[in-house]
Amino acid sequence: MTAPIDATTTSAWAELTSLRESFSPDLRAWFDADPGRVERLSLPLADLHVDLSKNLVTDEIVAALVRLAEQTGVAERYAAMLAGEHINTTEDRAVLHTALRRPAGASPALVVDGQEIDQDVQDVLDTLSAFSERVRSGEWVGVTGKKVTHVVNIGIGGSDLGPVMAYEALKPYADAGIEARFVSNIDPTDLAQKTADLDPEATLFIVASKTFTTLETLTNARLARDWLWAGLAASGAIGDDEASRTDAVAHHFVAVSTALDKVEEFGIDPKNAFGFWDWVGGRYSVDSAIGLSLTIVFGPAVFRELLAGFHAVDEHVRTTPLGQNVPVLMGLLNVWYVNFLGAQSHAVLPYAQQLSRFAAYLQQLTMESNGKSVRWDGSPVTTETGEVFWGEPGTNGQHAFYQLIHQGTRLIPADFIAFVNPAYPLKDGGRDVHGLFLANFLAQTKALAFGKTAEEVEAEGTTGALVAARTFSGNRPTTSIFAPSLTPAVLGQLIALYEHITFTQGVIWGINSFDQWGVELGKQLALQIAPAIEGDADAVAAQDPSTKALLSYYHAHRDA
Repeated sequence: MTAPIDATTTSAWAELTSLRESFSPDLRAWFDADPGRVERLSLPLADLHVDLSKNLVTDEIVAALVRLAEQTGVAERYAAMLAGEHINTTEDRAVLHTALRRPAGASPALVVDGQEIDQDVQDVLDTLSAFSERVRSGEWVGVTGKKVTHVVNIGIGGSDLGPVMAYEALKPYADAGIEARFVSNIDPTDLAQKTADLDPEATLFIVASKTFTTLETLTNARLARDWLWAGLAASGAIGDDEASRTDAVAHHFVAVSTALDKVEEFGIDPKNAFGFWDWVGGRYSVDSAIGLSLTIVFGPAVFRELLAGFHAVDEHVRTTPLGQNVPVLMGLLNVWYVNFLGAQSHAVLPYAQQLSRFAAYLQQLTMESNGKSVRWDGSPVTTETGEVFWGEPGTNGQHAFYQLIHQGTRLIPADFIAFVNPAYPLKDGGRDVHGLFLANFLAQTKALAFGKTAEEVEAEGTTGALVAARTFSGNRPTTSIFAPSLTPAVLGQLIALYEHITFTQGVIWGINSFDQWGVELGKQLALQIAPAIEGDADAVAAQDPSTKALLSYYHAHRDA
């Protein structure tokens, strides 16, 4: 195992520490004194236009951050990942989500641990495409011969957040008359509400679980199977016998899993199980077979456009010098804010309703990846790591939490994402509504950067205590990401952008961004507490005083 380089021991870290000590950001003055700032700090990334000019950095700081990336081996670590080295050290695995979007016939061929990765990936893609076309065309039908009208994806974490985010983002591309729904929470309300108005005869369930052991997913899958059987029996579509129920599951359930024995035990034909590999982490898996619901709703061609968008960013990171490498620079900016300016959270604010689930997706990607306190060799971290990612679409967020970003006491870097052309070009009395929408996108970053001085407030006629309340300090950092429109390729580019931002930060902090042991303890304890919920006296006795008291409250108030 190669030990991580301690970023705090590098000359670049010392230089950044010194720069921080004398740092006094003044975006107004910087823009006034430097007409070339915007051009220098605006960079292309495939179809994206990324403006970094409103960040709290000077050329000197950017150069020192790039040196930090060089001295901590960001480029070398990326090359190791692409080559299939086992950089997921705690699980001794390669990290190859980038292989999921390599085009067919890519050269040189990727062979890792004796496996021909490219061929494996293309085989699964071809299988996904063929199955999706059967569903879309009506060749695949339910047990009574009805065409599928609804697909219900049952998964959690990466088996849910990616597909549901992409589904919402790409809805304008749905062309087969098929709607997708997503069930993730073990709260029975989730499944009950998602299936309440569905026709069992026209519903296809996708059970997405790599190991086919995930508690929430398998519980919901069994509940969905019971719902299917009950609905079909009630309409007389199937009889009350094992053979009829088995036939119903075969027509209405498929799986995304590698545990074919468990899939078959559930009742799903292993021929209808679509696999992926242990070198694909859940939060990096939307471009794997986990995207089956997307290929059914939007078609294989759209899914491959999505993959091409991912790959374009992968290639940018691989081939672009660090000083012009957009994901690397954005990751470095996050390091600057977290480790030198004390930021603890990061807002992602898409001015696109289609990206309503993008912040939720990024929460898992970033916080599960970089929420670590040990480095990849098991030693303690030497810096603060990670930040809380959060956000909502504009303009909703403006009427909710922008107050804190504009005038609060906390530094909250924010990424603003927008698209020139809308999916639905509507007018209000002849006025382009999307243009009004984008005016807000532009205005918010301007206000955050440049603020409003007391003198400017007074010049408008405001006096007394109201002057301070209406003054904006400015110097609130933002990045603006613009694209012509939200296409499948652009969505892939956005996702890959944040994957590589996360990667860059992880390398600098020396952590393994590809394991998630922190989610395991609570899951283990839940299995131990479940018997106590059900009244097992010994299980209750084994709990701590607080848990015992909460169990007592539960038992006292649970309806019989």
